[in-house]
Amino acid sequence: MTASPSRIVFRDPQQKLAARVSDLLGRLDLAEKIALLHQHQTAVPRLGIGSFRTGTEALHGVAWLGTASAFPQAVGLASSWDPDLLRRVGAAVGAEVRAMHHRDPERVGLNVWAPVVNLLRDPRWGRNEEGYAEDPWLTGLLSTAYSEGLRGDDPRWLRTAPTLKHFLAYNNETDRCLTSSNMPPRVLHEYELPAFRPAIAAGAAVAVMASYNLINGRPTHLSPLINEVLRGWAEDDVMVVGDAYAVQNLAGDQQLFDDHAAGFAAALRAGIDCVTEPGPLSETSFTTALERGLITESDVDAAVRHILSVRVRLGEFNPDEDPYRGIGVDVIDCPEHRALAREAARASVVLLANDGILPLDPAGVGRVAVIGPLGDTTFDDWYSGTPPYRRTLRAALADRLGAEAVTFHEGADRVALRCAAGLLVAGDGPLRVLAADDVPDAALFDVFDWGEETFSLRSATGFVGADGLGPKDHLLVGDRPGPNGWEVRETFRLQQSGVGAVIRHVQSGRYLVAGGDGLVRTAAETTAEATVFTVDLLVDGVAEAAALAAGSDVVVLALGNHPLVAGRETEDRRDLNLPGTQDALLRAVHAANPRTVLTLTSSYPYAIGWAKDNLPALLWSSHGGQEHGTGLADVLFGADRTGAPVDPAGRLTQTWYADAAELPDLLDYDIIASDATYLYFRGVPLFPFGHGLSYTRFTYENLHVTADTIDPDGEVTVRVDVLNAGDRPGVEIVQLYTRQQSSRVKQPLRRLRGHRHVRLAPGERSTVDLLLPAADLAFWDVTRSRWVIEDATHTIAVGSSSADWRRTASLRVRGERIPARSPRSTLKMIDNDGYAGTTPVAIPTLPGEALRSTHPTAWAVFDDVTFTQPLSSVTAHFPTTAIPTAPDTSTEATITLRLDDPLAGPILATLPADPGSPTAPIPQVTGTHALFVLFSHPEITLATLSFS
Repeated sequence: MTASPSRIVFRDPQQKLAARVSDLLGRLDLAEKIALLHQHQTAVPRLGIGSFRTGTEALHGVAWLGTASAFPQAVGLASSWDPDLLRRVGAAVGAEVRAMHHRDPERVGLNVWAPVVNLLRDPRWGRNEEGYAEDPWLTGLLSTAYSEGLRGDDPRWLRTAPTLKHFLAYNNETDRCLTSSNMPPRVLHEYELPAFRPAIAAGAAVAVMASYNLINGRPTHLSPLINEVLRGWAEDDVMVVGDAYAVQNLAGDQQLFDDHAAGFAAALRAGIDCVTEPGPLSETSFTTALERGLITESDVDAAVRHILSVRVRLGEFNPDEDPYRGIGVDVIDCPEHRALAREAARASVVLLANDGILPLDPAGVGRVAVIGPLGDTTFDDWYSGTPPYRRTLRAALADRLGAEAVTFHEGADRVALRCAAGLLVAGDGPLRVLAADDVPDAALFDVFDWGEETFSLRSATGFVGADGLGPKDHLLVGDRPGPNGWEVRETFRLQQSGVGAVIRHVQSGRYLVAGGDGLVRTAAETTAEATVFTVDLLVDGVAEAAALAAGSDVVVLALGNHPLVAGRETEDRRDLNLPGTQDALLRAVHAANPRTVLTLTSSYPYAIGWAKDNLPALLWSSHGGQEHGTGLADVLFGADRTGAPVDPAGRLTQTWYADAAELPDLLDYDIIASDATYLYFRGVPLFPFGHGLSYTRFTYENLHVTADTIDPDGEVTVRVDVLNAGDRPGVEIVQLYTRQQSSRVKQPLRRLRGHRHVRLAPGERSTVDLLLPAADLAFWDVTRSRWVIEDATHTIAVGSSSADWRRTASLRVRGERIPARSPRSTLKMIDNDGYAGTTPVAIPTLPGEALRSTHPTAWAVFDDVTFTQPLSSVTAHFPTTAIPTAPDTSTEATITLRLDDPLAGPILATLPADPGSPTAPIPQVTGTHALFVLFSHPEITLATLSFS
């Protein structure tokens, strides 16, 4: 007799989640459970359980699954500083995921891989567009809001299952599977982890994806932080998925294990529940690992429990109870989502500079020239969906002013490419070389320079790309819509060769060859085998654009990047320069017409100091989705299409630097030591974090803090009056910052603690209240490995950006004083107070981390070590073998302990850097000292010092 569904616990919605999961887990056999540890989870017909898949991309719209509403990139959405807007966008995206799932459940899963909460520490990161901010608090606030929208507001059921990407300390593409992010304890606890915690702790996100990189020498897919920290934030189970092929990397590129069975087992034990790879490798690897005793069935059960918890909450086993079951395909590109896309595009625009030329008056602006490669197009990034329509800047301006009032030029050169056999020509089929004296239209190619010597060619029939014929032989075709796809096949580089140049196809790495059949292929491995072309410049794009600008009343110059070229996933930027010839176009157009407004559309900041100094107005936005042009036009005119006033509401969520030379090394994640991000940067930014102008003026008055002094468990309200002192309605984002005036450690120069949107009519005043708990002022104390609120005075500041503080006050917090270190407590090297020439490394056989020297003059220091009792010896623990001798000397590798000064201070002890725990006598010492640890050679790994 078969039990009725109402009596089956895992199908009973009245049962508690844990009981339902346990019941279903108990019904699965081992093979069925192993099959669930994969992105594509097969059905279990005997239990009436269907298939399930993780990983629907939903970063700013549903990606890769057909037509879907396209919203601005994540960094653009974040520039609104508006959690309500992100919540509504997340809800729209979540609804469209649901609709697509109901239409095609096998292809569209409800576990969505969004949002990305990696901090925008370095603007050269190729995936900068995917994150929200360089500030962890703002990132946590906005990512929680977007996750809440995706998740839905039902307390029990999930609309979709949001997955935070990518845990942890991932902010470079260069060798991302092999590079290690250096994470000293303060950077880890004060900067990286706080970005991930809010969405998990709030239950808004229910899953996390581990990142490709290593942290302190340990792959994140093996990080103890997954089980020991991340899962401790949530009340319910958290599912952790591996990034694509990342678990395979453990025994692959990272070479940590001899085979995949060992690597997969280690990942499972570390907390990875679900492997992302296309084939059966996970099933065979986990089965082998079980047979070899590397994992147990309990390990498998723990992972399956996390997966089933998400599936139960998605309503899979209770379709009649699912509140989201009725979402149909009519929600996709519905009028409400179109309106939301317009609102989001408008809200993400940041007015960087303005001398009064903006807003433009539609009645008196005259003839407008739209110039630049982004003037009449919208670009997709790798995680974009297929928008139902595209509203370009040119079209939006023409709609407001009339088509006859708007002219356009891309600023692109037009060339012909000639080789010994003739001219390169495009047509209906593959590109050919045609013997001809005259240049036919089919031989005309527009050149789009994307920067870093990378360009694309567009013929009359489309962009030129490589069409696959085999592994090494690709024909050129001229029918592509532009650079697109994971493997962009529409980009090239020129290399000079004698009187001409050879052309390298970037994706394949091979050079073009014109064959005897007249067809052109990517067939040459070397320049010697390649066909030499000469480039005939037929139209100078910069000169033509400048001429058009000279005859116009106003120029709107549309510059920026292509999201799939010269800075994208797998590829960081090498600098902050405008792409290719765009700087020359900028200068030439401005020289021809000083009334040039720059609209910069990009995935990341650029060093546009010349434009800031010379142009009357600058606007920035990310790539804005289907309504990008409308959003820009609304801000340019200061009104929407109905005439309702629009004030620029966007604010920067990361620092814009004047030059890449102001940045530390891309792979240096220690923002404290390197003075990185707005928190620690000591220079003058091109545009500061939080910057963004309005079309009106705001004044700040009557700052009041409700108490002068509070205890560590207290809080204050920071109250300030904001007045619109201009003659237009406007939006101000009131920002609250603090700075600790004295401390045992290096503190941020400024740190965002809160913000409020204020919309005011001319002359209107509003009182803004911002709550500041003393707990927010805590920092990580490396001497005791815990949070501490220090006894100190803090500057309280309110203003329009991190560099524009309008009013300040002081607040005393009666916290604690960090006691001096005792040498009788083991000194962990990772908990040092300062260092040079060292890096943190994992200790495979022990908990915790060590410090490894990377330079022969490396050192680390422990401040305030108080010697109060007689000590006779010190023991050092070296967990790995040190280099015993330098190449050009016979000196032994050692560490030396000095007091107070690394060069001239008295020597406390010298110990050989031998594996194990050597001990050395020390002289009698009293008083409080700085203890320096000096490394004589690189590659010395030291874990701890113990005195006795």
